[in-house]
Formats: sequence, C-alpha cells, structure tokens
Amino acid sequence: MISVGHSPDADDLFMYYAIVFGWVDSQNVTFCNVAKDIQTLNRATLKGEYDVSAISFALYPFVAENYALLRTGVSFGDGYGPKLIKLKGKILKKSFKVALSGEHTTNAMLFSLAYPEARIVYKNFLEIEVSVLNGEVDAGVLIHESILNFDERLEVEREIWDIWNELSGGGLPLPLGGMALRRSLPLTTAIECEEILTKAVRVAVNNKRILSQMLLERGLIRVNEKELDTYLNLYANDNSITMSEKEIRAVDKLFELGYKAGFYPQQIRACDYFIPSEYNRLRFS
Repeated sequence: MISVGHSPDADDLFMYYAIVFGWVDSQNVTFCNVAKDIQTLNRATLKGEYDVSAISFALYPFVAENYALLRTGVSFGDGYGPKLIKLKGKILKKSFKVALSGEHTTNAMLFSLAYPEARIVYKNFLEIEVSVLNGEVDAGVLIHESILNFDERLEVEREIWDIWNELSGGGLPLPLGGMALRRSLPLTTAIECEEILTKAVRVAVNNKRILSQMLLERGLIRVNEKELDTYLNLYANDNSITMSEKEIRAVDKLFELGYKAGFYPQQIRACDYFIPSEYNRLRFS
C-alpha cells in the first residue's frame, strides 16, 4: 500500500481523484490517500511520513536525499500566482507584519527575498484573509483558490509572480507545487507509481468536465463551478502532466536563488533527482 499525501485544494484533488474513482489502476500498486494543507505536507515530508507527497518546490532541496522528485502533478504560475494583499488604502512600512502559509512554501521564500525586513507569522492558508481583515496582521499572501475571490475591502499590494520575474530574470513560469516519492521504495515500484500518477493527471485533464462535476457533486471542492474551471485552467492543465524543459529550468532557477540567498546548503539540479524511468526499458529489453 503506497501512502499519498495531497492538499485539499482543487488542483491536487483534480489531479489525483481519477485514481480514487477507479479510472486509473494497477495490478501491482495500491494507493491510500490523505488530504492535508501544503505546509503540513511539507513538514510530513521532512519527517518521511508518506511514500508520495505533494510538496512546495521550495522544500525539495531539504528532502532530496530521501525523496525523488516526480515529473508529474506539478503546478506552475505563468503570469499569475499567490497574491500579497492588504486592506485598501493601507500603507505598509518596511517592517510590516505579514501572514504566510508556511515557512517551506515557494511563496514564503520569494516573499522573504523581496521583503527581508517584514515580520512573518505562519498560518493555515484558510485563515490568512481573516487575519488581514481583523487587523491581526498588516498583510497576507493568499494562495490556492483564495486568489480568485477575496473580500472587497482588500486589495493586491504585489503579485508573487512579479517578484519571481524580477528575481529570475523573466521568461520562466513560477514553480509552486510538485510531488516527491520516497527513495526507499523499490525502483520498479517507484517507476510504476510515477506512471500511474501521470496517467491520473492525463485522464483528469482529458476528462475535465466530467471529473470536475463529480468532485462538485460530492462536496469535495471549496469553490463554485465557474471558479473551479478558472482555477483548473491556471494550475491543473496540460502542463501539469509532465514537466517540460522550460519548467525544469524554472525549478533549477528557484533552487539557485534559494542557494545564493543561503536557504539551502548546496545547489542542486532537478534532473539529477528524477526517477530513472528508462530503467525498465533497459532492464527488460
């Protein structure tokens, strides 16, 4: 039984639930899944709790020794992403207090690079908007579906996408969420897991309308049908099936920025940590 951790936000559910609904299966591998917020999954991966888990890309260098990086189930922003929001008309000082969704998230790392003097507190992503509205913090970074529909008393101070463009030099998508697989799994099992998860994302994308309706009917999604369609177009699409060369370059740039800023003890390259999917072909040819 392979344990899979994924977030409860719409893109992760959409990309995984083709397996739950029996549209994709395997005679050799059986999955069990649990839904947790992304920072909880990041911490769980640091502890090695799940065989496969959704993670923030910014976390990966910390777990690369024990987890391989999967090519599938990825979420990138391209012209969009998390949003730094505040009350309308509020002027932020250099040392403003901000709520972020977790210290190992990609948005937290990029925010820290752009606002080194800000005072950061970490909260569940569902609590951030309320914390800004009640004055507990001066600003907050909204992620997931929260970026689509927030209170009219709030406004966007800055897009994390713009910070990424400035830091990366532009021309690359923003790496947000990926998936990692425990290295202690047998290689043939690891390869099959990635293949099944990839099929699940492909089947989901190719049957978007049907799967979306099934998720909505079961009350698994926090947004309405129109917002779900918008959100999936952003974060669960053809680009989520398997990482492109451009997306790999973007992940490498994120790791480079983190290393140069002192977040990571060494600089790594994504392609050195993928599962060698060619193994079965070479072994059984």
